[in-house]
Amino acid sequence: MDGTGQQLEDPWQFFDGKRIESHGTIRFPVKPDGETLDFTLASFAIPVVHERVVDLFLHQRVQDVQFIPVEVEGHKGPYFILNTLRTIRCIDDARSAEVQYFTPEDNQPERVGEYRVVSGMRIDPTKVGDAQIFRPWGWNVALIVSEDLMDAMEAVGITGTKFEPV
Repeated sequence: MDGTGQQLEDPWQFFDGKRIESHGTIRFPVKPDGETLDFTLASFAIPVVHERVVDLFLHQRVQDVQFIPVEVEGHKGPYFILNTLRTIRCIDDARSAEVQYFTPEDNQPERVGEYRVVSGMRIDPTKVGDAQIFRPWGWNVALIVSEDLMDAMEAVGITGTKFEPV
């Protein structure tokens, strides 16, 4: 919800890899209430993190992120949307278990050539460079962190994360 209590007009904006201007105070209702975590995915898989994650990212000098303050109903914060500002064309189609692309037959001409399915994703590490956190071009539902950042998150006990090698 935005500052006026209305649903956000475009929740997918948090997957575009672009800095976002303030919408006022964004509020997340919590249903059902559960365990408080440092990292969680809200509606539409929007990453929401506790201040502990922000502090760690600052300590690790993580670039290419924006932290947008939010309120999480019934939970002491501060909390933030983790908006990743970097997208890298790095999916290794040959090494991934399955990739499918939109075709003209899918009747979505604006998406022809984009990924329709990616499973068992593997990336080409030579295309990633020194990126510590990013989304892969064409499959921005994935959020990828470097091994160093993963190790740092695990070392300080950041809760709510689940890492899979890509």
